[in-house]
Formats: sequence, structure tokens, C-alpha cells
Amino acid sequence: MIGPRRVTQSIKALLRRWGIKLDRYNLSSSHELRLVKMLAANGIDPVIDVGASRGEYARALQSHGCNGRILSFEPLRSAHAALVEYSRGNRSWQATDRMALGDTNGTVVMNIAANSTSSSVLNMLDCHRMAAPTSAYIATEEADVRRLDGIDHPFISGAAAPFLKIDTQGYESHVLAGAAGYLDRIRGLQMELSLQPLYEGQVLWQEMIARAESLGYRLWALVPGFFDPASGRLLQCDGVFFRP
Repeated sequence: MIGPRRVTQSIKALLRRWGIKLDRYNLSSSHELRLVKMLAANGIDPVIDVGASRGEYARALQSHGCNGRILSFEPLRSAHAALVEYSRGNRSWQATDRMALGDTNGTVVMNIAANSTSSSVLNMLDCHRMAAPTSAYIATEEADVRRLDGIDHPFISGAAAPFLKIDTQGYESHVLAGAAGYLDRIRGLQMELSLQPLYEGQVLWQEMIARAESLGYRLWALVPGFFDPASGRLLQCDGVFFRP
């Protein structure tokens, strides 16, 4: 008789041939589960989801047990429409009107990537396009841009322990600057950190970590993200920070 361990090993080997890795679901294997644990440990409510795309981040949090409120911002028209649809009827998750967040109030031109998720206010560099050809820009679109510290919404007005997640493809420093009047209340941050220049004029990981630490935050976790498939080199990750 073949034992359960041998069966499991055979299944894993078969799935690996198809590019699928089977792991036990626990804190070691799930970045999302670890993040939900960190949010709970720090008493976070709400999560401010900047660069929400179609709501993938918010849906992942809720599916892994996050019960707090989530407020999502997204500037691209098609992604925002999907975000609104996914969050419809969800009392703990709301999408704002379509807008980008930055360090000013006005309008901004968004560069739309073929894969949507790599879209940015900033121009994309060759390093990014070479590592992910489907990320090339295919169109532009105008959107309103607002400072976070000027936003009035029931989820964040008077909130004691907000968490600010910024996924804006090189524009993170601008979003952080636009939250200056609100940062004294923000208990935690999650920001994309680029190890190599991927967008024109972006601030790289060393300076972004230094900025977070100068504001009183401490690094809790690094989450691997964007790799160059040709070399295996890590180009971008997320940093998660909390105040002591």
C-alpha cells in the first residue's frame, strides 16, 4: 500500500511539472495571512487601499480573515468600474470616486499599461519593459488627483489606527507626501519598494525606508514581488511598517 506521504509527494511532483506549487496553508506560506495577523496585532482599522486596481488586495485581506474596514482608491476608469462592482453591497469595504492620490490637488495623466497593474503617472523605464513586455504602455487617461490629508470620508474621519497601503508604481513618495497632514494618525504603512529604477523619477527602496523610519515607523516585513524572469533578480518588493 502506498502511504499518504508518498501520495502527497507524487501529487506535488506532478503539479510542479505544470508550474504549480502545493504548500501547506500557514503563516510560513501565506503573505496575506501574515499581513492580516500584523494588522490585528496593531489594532488596525481602517485599511486605506491606494492603487486598488480591481480590488485584489481588499479581497485577499477579507478572504484571509480581515474584518476591519477598507477604503479603496483607483484612478483608471476600467479598473475602477470593476472595483465598484466587487465592493458593491460590502458594508466593510467601500470604493471612493475615481481618483489618484498624490502630493497635489488637480488632474494627472495616467499611463495605461497593457497589463493594467503596471500603469503609472510616471514614464516606464526599459528595465521594466524588458522584464515584463506585457507591461508596456498602450494609452493615456486623465484622472483627478487629490491629497489624502484633504479627503473627508466616514471610514477615515476620526479613525484612531489607519493603515496606509500604497501600490502606485513608482509614485509612492508623492502619495506619502500628500498624506503629511494625516500621518500622525496612521499606525502602519505598506509601500512598494523598487530595488532598481523601474519608472522615471521614482524614489528607490533605501530612501523610502529611510523616510518611513524618519516618520517613526519600523520595518516589520518584506514581501517579494516583481522578478526579472530571465535572471531571477528581484526588482520590486513591498515593505510593511508599523509604529512601535
